[in-house]
Parts: sequence; C-alpha cells; structure tokens
Amino acid sequence: MPLGAVAADVPSGGHGVTNAFGDTSVPDMPQRVVTLYQGATDSAVALGITPVGVVDSWLEPPMYRYLREALDGVVHVGLETQPNLEKIAWLDPDLIVATRFRHQRVRPLLEAMAPTVASESVFDFKASLRLLAKATGREARARALLHDWDARVADFRRRIRRALGDAWPQRAAVVRFKSDHVRIYSTGFAGSILDELGFEQPSSVQDQGWGMKLTSEENIPVIDADVIFVLLEPDDPAIARNYRHWRSHPLWQRLNAVRHDRVFEVDAVNWIMGGGILAANAMLDDLYAHYGLTPPASSCAAPDEEAVAC
Repeated sequence: MPLGAVAADVPSGGHGVTNAFGDTSVPDMPQRVVTLYQGATDSAVALGITPVGVVDSWLEPPMYRYLREALDGVVHVGLETQPNLEKIAWLDPDLIVATRFRHQRVRPLLEAMAPTVASESVFDFKASLRLLAKATGREARARALLHDWDARVADFRRRIRRALGDAWPQRAAVVRFKSDHVRIYSTGFAGSILDELGFEQPSSVQDQGWGMKLTSEENIPVIDADVIFVLLEPDDPAIARNYRHWRSHPLWQRLNAVRHDRVFEVDAVNWIMGGGILAANAMLDDLYAHYGLTPPASSCAAPDEEAVAC
C-alpha cells in the first residue's frame, strides 16, 4: 500500500489530544492502535488495549517476556528507532502512538497514515500512560493505575525509612555492564523512580546529564554509593565476563556498597527497558524484595475494566 494513499481521516465524533506533536484530533474510541516505543506498548497493555502493531523490544526479542501473553499474535513493525512504515500503513491504524525523541523525522509520514500523538520522552511512564489514556478514552483507568502507584510509593517510603532509620536516605548507583565498558545512570526511567522513592544520587553523577560511560577500571570509585543496582543481560557471555573482571578489581572491593553487601543484580527490562507503568511496578517489586519489605496488595494490578473503580 503506497504511503501517500493512506489518509488520516478522523470521524466527526473525535476529540483533541495535546501532545508533543501539537494538538491532534483522534477518534473517540480508536480500535487499531500502533505503538512505536516500549513505554507506549507497556501502557497499552496496562490500559487493557491490544495494539494491532508494536515495535520490537530491545532485549528478549521479539517482545519482553512480561508482555508476551498479552501481545500474542500482534504484528511487529520493526525497530523503535526505525519503524517499518509500509507495514504500519498495511495495518490501517486509526491511532499511532510515537515519541518526538525518536520519530520527529518521520512525523509527516506517520500523520499521513493515521492521527499520531507523541510523548516528549521515552522514559516518562506517567506521561505515556496519560497520553494513551486521553487518546483512547481510558482516563479513569489511568487515574486508578496512578493512584495505586502513588499509594505504593508512599508505602515504600514509609517502610524503608522505618527499616533503615538514620541510614536513610541512601545514595543509589544504577550501573549497567556492557561488553567493553560500564555505564552509570543518573536520569532516565530508573533514575526518576529512585528519585521519587527518596533515594539520592552519588555525587559523581550529579549534573552529568544521562550519566557517565566508564571505560577503565580506574574509574571504579565513580560508582561509590550506599547501594549499587547492577543491570545485567544474562544471555550475553561477553557482558558476564566484563562484570566478573570489574568485580575482581581491588578498587571494586573498596566500594561502600560492596563492603556492606549492598550490591543487587536487577532485571534490565524492569529497570530501564520496559518504560511503562507495568515495568515501574516490577522495579518497585524488586526494591521491596531487595530490602526485605512486604509490598502492599495492588488494587489495580490486572488490566481489566472492573479495576477502574479501585
């Protein structure tokens, strides 16, 4: 199907959605939604939406394990950074959910296919959820999910303060090992959630933008913090070797978190890749578990319409 032959007609009953691409008119109840970044896909599942098209996941291809059952049979439309426009057009969507950060260059082509709304960033899971909810008429469900999130955050902050006493707040380093270097993050998905929960950042990464890339073991002191969360990709032997190499270095053994046995290996999908409210709750579950705290029962865990009143 030629891209130019697809028209972004909106039914007369549509509504406007303010987003990173401006003010967009969308159908009141779009039925054929395509999501072009991970946070939008996660948000769609949380809202009870089955998209007709999604982009491939960064890890665990073609889709993160926690979303596979909900997205069984859904068409994949390429990479987040390079979606297959012909395949999207073939799906005949009535709503496309993009991000300005990734898709500004192809915006005219997307808007020629269907009404397109965009987020500013790929990691602001609350903004992604609200955007998709506004575009699909599921705002009550989104409010319930965010109310549940706020309650869990308040519970975690209260419990960890009680558990750690004067040792709270802790400085937390989020570290990702790659095959030939190490990254320490200060912002992004995990960083924003840790900030909301009351953790502090190591002084070494303050005012460093997204964080820092470390290429030499001499940089290990930069990682020093009260607690270190290590993001691993267990299926990559080269990454595992690099992690073992850095851990064996004498400077690693001097880190405060290492000396106090507070180095936790965590799931990179939950902590930086998933990008949506479901991944955020999984990350929070990890934190409850690592600190030996019992999480409260979630009143909005299942993406069904009955949960709107929770």
